[in-house]
Amino acid sequence: MAELSQDPAHAVASTAPPQGGAIPQNGARRPIGRGARLAYGFGAVAYGVKDNGFSYFLLLFYSQVVGLDARLVGLAITLCLIIDALSDPIVGYWSDNFRSRWGRRHPFMYAAALPVAASYFLLWSPPAGWSDMALFWYLLGFAVLIRLAITFYEVPSSALAPELTQDYDQRSGLLAYRLFFGWTGGNMMSVLMFTAIFPAFVTATIPNGQFNREAYALYGTIASVLIFAGIMVSALGTHAAIPHLPPAPPARRLSPGAVMREIFETLADRSFTALFIATLFGAIATGLAAALSFYLSIFFWGFSSAQIGILTIGVFFSAIFGAGLAPIVTRRLGKKRGAMIIGLVAVLGAPAPIILRLLGVIPAPAEAEWVFWAYAVATVIDVGLIICFQTLATAMIADLVEQSELKTGRRSEGVFFAANSFIRKLVTGIGVSAAAFVLGAAGIVAGATPQETPPEAAMRLGAIYVPVILSLWLAMMTAIAFYRIDRADHEANLRALAARRAGG
Repeated sequence: MAELSQDPAHAVASTAPPQGGAIPQNGARRPIGRGARLAYGFGAVAYGVKDNGFSYFLLLFYSQVVGLDARLVGLAITLCLIIDALSDPIVGYWSDNFRSRWGRRHPFMYAAALPVAASYFLLWSPPAGWSDMALFWYLLGFAVLIRLAITFYEVPSSALAPELTQDYDQRSGLLAYRLFFGWTGGNMMSVLMFTAIFPAFVTATIPNGQFNREAYALYGTIASVLIFAGIMVSALGTHAAIPHLPPAPPARRLSPGAVMREIFETLADRSFTALFIATLFGAIATGLAAALSFYLSIFFWGFSSAQIGILTIGVFFSAIFGAGLAPIVTRRLGKKRGAMIIGLVAVLGAPAPIILRLLGVIPAPAEAEWVFWAYAVATVIDVGLIICFQTLATAMIADLVEQSELKTGRRSEGVFFAANSFIRKLVTGIGVSAAAFVLGAAGIVAGATPQETPPEAAMRLGAIYVPVILSLWLAMMTAIAFYRIDRADHEANLRALAARRAGG
């Protein structure tokens, strides 16, 4: 596609930017091609794979396979999460103001690739025969290194979205690619582990491959290669856009206090506050839902391992559905209205099967085979709606950038996306802790099998989970209602910025 006019006067005459056009401060416009969009989206594989490993395999590996005390594993994971969260605003502000011939974001992305991949590989190959404290420090050190290194990639990379395109609709499309690859990459590793890697490491002495150290060493190798490939493909695939992206502000010398004042000035926005509070409740709900996912599948529903595997594979279809739906919803309804409608359907639909089972409307899956397949289809649709909602919510953050630039005179993509990442990391653990209280209140005893658990306890688990998760999701949706930027506001911001640049 040919480049559009680079005449600043043309920017003033136009009422809105062209489809997919990025408008840096010099007024130049350049469309983003499909290849760059795919490369940008593929970069989310790195974070998806890392997050999947930390969420589903790390605790099991170090506590049950390596033999480290589970309390020390939990402490290490919590400490590295806190350190990582605190690094987000620093990296976001730094990348907003970084000056180099490769622009503001790409030096961070390139620099992160090898440290992330290497440290992730070493995390899954701890030395044998070490003491608990030595293993604790090994786990903590590499977990912190991985999280810090991937922050140097993920925050600048996420901040590229509002730079690559200022078009209201295409931002949703661009971020749909990112959510698709993030969900698909992480889920692919789970499916690979359960269908190929674990079965391949079953031995006479280790009848379950989940407890074979060598299985995790192979996982670490494959995951590290995927992480490195995701980062490099994203960085190289968007490298050609660097000359057309907004440049860094003029060099300044600022005290730490002045830096903090600029960050707070940037974030002092009603619409951002709405998304910030929504993210807080959403992250707690996500942590709770993830922690109880397998408990509900096993204890409440009584699904077999094969059935749980089918549900996991269904996420691939959810990612296609959700990523494809988000741009359509943006064009038809707008981001906020679409997020409200899709979000409400998703949050009300997720616990609906549990409610129907509690009310006796549907039987247990063991009594009727159709219940599992109905649940599987409903789950594919609901997870797809959640992915669509996440895409719209992330695109709403991108649209804050121009409004903030009008107010502060600075483009602060990194600060906005870092703040969103900061609160998500900081409070997700609260949801995991809440899950422990839900299990205790339901009477699910640690170490008990489904056969050893009374049916009343399993039903109580569903009865307690539903109101708790609904309260969190509905609080999130209430906060989003206070977001104020729609299509007309965004286009007005672009016109005002174009006029300011032309006159400047």
